[in-house]
Amino acid sequence: MVLRALILAWGDLLRPRIFGVVALGVALTLALFLVLQAGAFWAIRAFAPDTLTLPWIGAVPLAPALSWGSLLLFPLMSIFLMIPVAAGFSGLFAERVAEAVEETHYPAAKGLPVDFWDGLWESLAVMGAVILVTLVTLALTPFLGPLASLLFYGGNGWLLGREFFQMAARRHLHEPQATALRRSLAMQATALGVLIAALLTVPVLNVVVPVLAAAGFTHLYHLSASRPRGRRG
Repeated sequence: MVLRALILAWGDLLRPRIFGVVALGVALTLALFLVLQAGAFWAIRAFAPDTLTLPWIGAVPLAPALSWGSLLLFPLMSIFLMIPVAAGFSGLFAERVAEAVEETHYPAAKGLPVDFWDGLWESLAVMGAVILVTLVTLALTPFLGPLASLLFYGGNGWLLGREFFQMAARRHLHEPQATALRRSLAMQATALGVLIAALLTVPVLNVVVPVLAAAGFTHLYHLSASRPRGRRG
């Protein structure tokens, strides 16, 4: 069920309505990273010493070298920041993607929109938790070694699964029902969340993954045989 949901979501990315969301998401993500990169470039120029004197070498232009060298951080930022970006952007994308997926695949079971601000605040809360998991993982990497990857993907997979599945389920169910269903499908939601977290660490590909996640969890909700058939109203 998890792999089927992900495969169906890949096929949805090129559908006209969803492709427009993909293009918007890519543009916003690249704009965010460009702003962060420009900020890092400016901060190094402003605060790093202009030169560094080394024995036998003499004065070395430090600030220019560091500022231009910071451009190499762009791929690294995409690896570590795309997971919190996906959690934050889910409040912007999930509704539009879920609506397009349901109109195409499940026209007889279309959901009702979730309040934009409720979704956004929940997304920001999860984004904060994702950032915390990422920072804790980085801090513990010297001590955990290879186990740090399990913490990174497992923790972020659980958080992403919780966020995206909850938003998909709340289109059809009241929040207590959606939460109960998410808990009953915790293994499947976490498994899909781990796959999404792994894809988010693949440079270039990761810019489309937030939209892929919204589509995938919409499919997972509808494919779950035990889901309640009621609608919120």
